[in-house]
Amino acid sequence: MKRVVIALLLGAVALAACGEGKVEASGKAAGYQGKPDIHAWDSPEDGGAKAEREQQIEARTLNQNEYTRTR
Repeated sequence: MKRVVIALLLGAVALAACGEGKVEASGKAAGYQGKPDIHAWDSPEDGGAKAEREQQIEARTLNQNEYTRTR
């Protein structure tokens, strides 16, 4: 019984040692979390044209379909 308890404790310690703690980014200030992400249609170049952007993406998606190009 004592061997089983020792084996379980060693197993728990081994699993705990495999865990990764909090990793800090090197070379960056602690408060910096990166540039905030924005949608493509929210950019100044597009001017909020979400519907037009989605139509462009749909057209590019259809051009990648081999079935529609071979018909």
